[in-house]
Amino acid sequence: MQISDLPYPDPGVPDARSGPRFLWWLGRGQLGGQARSLAWGLLHFCGIAGLPYAVGLGVEAAVDRDGGRLLLVGGVLLLVGAAIAAGDAMLHRTAVTNWITAAARVQQLLARKTAELGSALTRRVAAGEVVAVSTGDVEKIGWFVEAVSRFLAAAFAVVAICVGLLFYAPSIGVVVAAGVPVLALSVLPLLPRATRRADVQREKAGKATELASDTVAGLRVLRGIGGEELFLDRYRDASQEVRRAAVRSARMWALIAAVQVLLPGALMVAVVWYGSVLVLDGRLAVGELVAAFSAVATMLYPLRHFEEIAMAYSFSRPSAERAARVLSLTRTDGAPQPAAAEPVEAPAPGGDLYDPATGLLAPAGRFTAVVCGDPDAAGRLAERLGGHAVQAGDGPGAAPPSVLLGGVALDDLALDAARGLVLVQDKDPVLLSGTLRELFDVPASGAVPAPQALAAAQCGDVLDALLQAAPDGVGDAMDARITERGRSLSGGQRQRLALARSLVTDPEVLVLDEPTSAVDAHTEARIADGVASLRTGRTTVVLASSPLLLDRADRVVLVHEGRAVAAGTHRELLRGEPRYRAVVTRETDGEQGRAAEQARVAEQGRVAEPAGELTEIEESA
Repeated sequence: MQISDLPYPDPGVPDARSGPRFLWWLGRGQLGGQARSLAWGLLHFCGIAGLPYAVGLGVEAAVDRDGGRLLLVGGVLLLVGAAIAAGDAMLHRTAVTNWITAAARVQQLLARKTAELGSALTRRVAAGEVVAVSTGDVEKIGWFVEAVSRFLAAAFAVVAICVGLLFYAPSIGVVVAAGVPVLALSVLPLLPRATRRADVQREKAGKATELASDTVAGLRVLRGIGGEELFLDRYRDASQEVRRAAVRSARMWALIAAVQVLLPGALMVAVVWYGSVLVLDGRLAVGELVAAFSAVATMLYPLRHFEEIAMAYSFSRPSAERAARVLSLTRTDGAPQPAAAEPVEAPAPGGDLYDPATGLLAPAGRFTAVVCGDPDAAGRLAERLGGHAVQAGDGPGAAPPSVLLGGVALDDLALDAARGLVLVQDKDPVLLSGTLRELFDVPASGAVPAPQALAAAQCGDVLDALLQAAPDGVGDAMDARITERGRSLSGGQRQRLALARSLVTDPEVLVLDEPTSAVDAHTEARIADGVASLRTGRTTVVLASSPLLLDRADRVVLVHEGRAVAAGTHRELLRGEPRYRAVVTRETDGEQGRAAEQARVAEQGRVAEPAGELTEIEESA
């Protein structure tokens, strides 16, 4: 895989059982790239390993005044230099390719998991952790994956230098061969403490990132209540904790780096001293001493990769743990995944939407309103209707059965097919930064143009506001820019733009969770008429408690304590269902008690009536 070939056609199914397993899976997925990097690394480091012996032979040739041998050594040095240069350039190229391709694979896996879980992801994983995984953690994981091949090449070079010295100058080679394992393993006792400090630093950095995200998201509210200084102080304290943790971690890594410099220096001094003694005794030639000294000096470079691989693993392991934790999440909130099966075919258009868990039925082509007394339950119901992740609390025991569209379970459909059939807009939709034209550049049937959707969502004043705020030269509101998350707009304006975007997609089933909670009553009434008119013949489900929306619906369903308990028109339920009336009209507890008593008395009266008369009453109802 080359960088130009990214993204991957299929990033694969990761082994997310643990961080090390995930790193091993990534490495196995890049065996070709690792092999190329290792080959170029061997060329580069073997060239480095050959330098000391070439220098030693050159010194001996100069001492012996052998011009031919000196010329030969010069040619060898030229070849070694070419090998070092070519190997270094290509090693860097292949290593960076491995880094970027590994990071891209992880990013694709995270994007796929995000699309699978939808809005449920940030409720099961902290927002700061999601940001950390998708940014810094991805780079650290890629760093370890690419560092493996360079480490293996460096380790081979160290072994080659030691073995070469044992044959070239055995008397001094024994000292070097005995000292190198000590150098390579000297940092191992320090690594656990360094890893712990690095973990603390990352944990505090994640918390600071999450606090910053929450502060920026709620900045408008904080300014309204004068609380921005309080949150600024909290973030300042959190950032100082991150700084202190980073300093403690850096001290440990500085100590490890110092050990990596001190011990090789001590070995070099020992080699020079012992070699000088051997030269004076006549047991070692001057060229051999120079070769041994050069070998130890040269070994400092490949030995640095021992420190790097230790540091890369220490940083990447917790990053891989976090990535694996996100990638191991399932749509069923920890429930075991069913055995893989071929996705079934999408149902034919015109099927009813039915939720077996609640008994809710939304007839095809009708405008159905759903009333829930609990806003959280309404949000979970909206997600379930769209085939999104099932959350804990939806029902005891096993996960609720899948929602059916035209008799076909949404969970059995391919994810993209299910998303194409049913679109869910939650109560807090997100607007991405960009122009309004880019906002409406979404997968759509093409049957609903953007101007028509904007008119149905009553966005005329929003377009005027965007055009007025646009720089000179922007004459079309569709070219006006929207800031990040639409923060320059009011809540009602963001809500209406999001509704218009949902209408443009024109899905077979559109589920709206409180789409008009932030607009005034007059605008809400016009939106209800516009949506009902634009969605004629298409299945629309609106979860709301506003009488203006409910009165416009073809059918209203009351969901109480997780079950659909009543259905009818808004006016019918308002007259005959006390629980519905309590939710819609916001009755007090006393009023609800009196209404319940009246309903109980009326029910007893109906039971006492003759069967024939009861049948007539039911038929008339």
